[in-house]
Amino acid sequence: MRGTDLVRYTGRSITAHRMRAVLTALGIAVGVAAVVLLTSIGEGVRKFVVAEFTQFGTNIIGVTPGATQTMGGSVGVFGTTRPLTIDDAQALRRVPYVIDADPVVQGNAEVEGNGRKRRVTVYGTGPQFAESLRFPVGQGVYLPMDDPRSPRSFAVLGSKMAHELFDRENPLGSNVRVGGQRFRIVGVMAPKGTVIGLDLDDTVFIPAARALELFNRDSLFEIDVVYEEGAPLHEVEEGIRRVLLARHGDEDFTVTPQQQMIDSLGSVLGILTFAVAALGSISLLVGAVGIFTIMTISVRERTSEIGLLRALGAERDQVLALFLAEAVVLSLLGGLAGLAAGAGIGALLGATVRQLPVSYSPFFISVALGLSVLIGLLAGILPALNAARLDPVEALRAE
Repeated sequence: MRGTDLVRYTGRSITAHRMRAVLTALGIAVGVAAVVLLTSIGEGVRKFVVAEFTQFGTNIIGVTPGATQTMGGSVGVFGTTRPLTIDDAQALRRVPYVIDADPVVQGNAEVEGNGRKRRVTVYGTGPQFAESLRFPVGQGVYLPMDDPRSPRSFAVLGSKMAHELFDRENPLGSNVRVGGQRFRIVGVMAPKGTVIGLDLDDTVFIPAARALELFNRDSLFEIDVVYEEGAPLHEVEEGIRRVLLARHGDEDFTVTPQQQMIDSLGSVLGILTFAVAALGSISLLVGAVGIFTIMTISVRERTSEIGLLRALGAERDQVLALFLAEAVVLSLLGGLAGLAAGAGIGALLGATVRQLPVSYSPFFISVALGLSVLIGLLAGILPALNAARLDPVEALRAE
């Protein structure tokens, strides 16, 4: 039997029982659609979260007070943690490959200006914070290069904060009170939006030293170390530890590279996406049962047809190929239909629910389609073997 005859015969077998073929392919279609839809949402969430973390760059190392590991037993009064200071941030700028080390202080305070009041998050930073973290200024300038220990009382407003206090007026040069202290506005940041749940547009940026005074703290919230692109991360980390150990006498701080956080987060989200795909693949088992059942029934109904084929000279492997081809074609048609349905539903969700990130993964789409064909092949093997093993004489006697 030629290949063209095999294709033609398979096509006629399917079209002769259209309703049966549709119902058989439907089980596979539902499974593939579930896999495509669930993995597109999982992949969309993964890309969204990674993009949130990387929009400030990946060459950042966060240094926070306190060690994440506890070593040895209790050390009593000697178990205190030294605060991270502005002098620590200044010292870290001398580490090889480091471009800048920005001190960061975070708190909440009432901001008053232009006869209006608003309680928002206040960030104390260094003068190069905006440039280092790729946060553009919309109007004016960012905090100037003052003495980091006693800077002037300047403030930069987030775009939403500027609109809430001054509406359409130009706020540059105006004064605001942050926690009761007076600051002069020198700039307004460009709109940034919400990043990891923090609205960076509804904020006020002031010098770090002023923020420490404002919130009555002796330690920075964090030091953001920005290093050169392509620099050896291990050497930068070791340089940071060496400088701080010399200043603190003990490793009472934690060094966290952002790239490490992104890699860990990406791995976790990737595992979750794979788990979701595995759950969706369970639906394909229903399709496999459907193909097995329909093909078994088809063999019993077409016993005389199989006997005629054998009588005309068809070999057992040719009969086997006929029924396997029919099972594979049915599963492939179901897989393509499920792929179209999953992509369509995903696109509809992405258009109607803007907060839901949807991104299609070629890998999972290929796996889903490949699984549908493999399941069709496996589910069709036993019925096809039964068909090939039929005795030609006995098969011709069947009605």
